[in-house]
Amino acid sequence: MKLLPLDSAERIELAAGWLSEYDNYKWLDFGNGVQKVTPVTLKIMTQRDLHVFRLYTPDDEDLPVGIVGLTNVDRNFKTASLWGVLGRKRYGGYITGACSRMLTLAFTELGLRTVSAWTVEINVAAQRVLERLHFRYIGRQRQCHVVDGQPYDRLLFDLLATEHQEIT
Repeated sequence: MKLLPLDSAERIELAAGWLSEYDNYKWLDFGNGVQKVTPVTLKIMTQRDLHVFRLYTPDDEDLPVGIVGLTNVDRNFKTASLWGVLGRKRYGGYITGACSRMLTLAFTELGLRTVSAWTVEINVAAQRVLERLHFRYIGRQRQCHVVDGQPYDRLLFDLLATEHQEIT
């Protein structure tokens, strides 16, 4: 698996296309009610230290199949929030490995101490990914995320650098 930076217009367009699909962005929150991002917004986000995004590929292929990201990267407190989106649905088995690689980048290259994540209570697949990555459940924000007009809770998780074991 490779993690590819969003360092070209083509990669930014591809990622923004995935992030503009309702089935993907309904699970996301980039702050201030922003769920859907445009290529321009994504390009601006890639230029700020607050975000780290990578496309991921299966095995040794060059075909990107999804995107993983760290948002709210705080280099002072050494924290960030992890998220991932599967762009090509038939490659669903790779998102856990991609998130694991992104966590390794977070804890080694960025020197972070803890990474948090959340998922909507009805997104069982995302909960399974976080469990495989050894995230710990730490709480719940009640009725703060809306999907298809229905309010749901967000389940909150975190992982310390000392608890991370890369999954390949």
